[in-house]
Amino acid sequence: MRRMAGGSRPGALAFRRAGAADVPRIMEIEKGGFRRPWSRELIERELGNAWSRILLADAGVGGGERIVGYVVFWIVHDEVHVLNVASALEARRRGVGRALMEAAEEEGRRGGARLSTLEVRRSNAPAIALYRSMGYEQAGIRPNYYAEESEDAIVMVKRFEAP
Repeated sequence: MRRMAGGSRPGALAFRRAGAADVPRIMEIEKGGFRRPWSRELIERELGNAWSRILLADAGVGGGERIVGYVVFWIVHDEVHVLNVASALEARRRGVGRALMEAAEEEGRRGGARLSTLEVRRSNAPAIALYRSMGYEQAGIRPNYYAEESEDAIVMVKRFEAP
């Protein structure tokens, strides 16, 4: 389990890989945060893919586990591709999403990744602002990516600096 200092966050966060026993908590966070949450089957499938990672953020450091967020990402060749990041409702606006993104980027860099990519809803201004503050830039648009709502996705890319 990796630990991270709390900084402006309320206490420290620790990160660990998710396992099958974590799926119920992931689903709670997923259903609390999205209009169209991922299915249990999709989360379980990601746990079984060799290229896929699910990292959990634990805010209960020293006092029992308290999972407050997760990030799902792939590491493929030299790229981190972020599929999903979510914070529990009670942990929103406390730096959990940023910390999870940084942890995913760090894991990717250790694996030789040179960039990170993601898609974000055009209407998700808070997420877009977070990603921009972390150095992501718009690289394109995927028209009607979220077909159920006829909403475009903004494709964002962050290139990592050479070590």
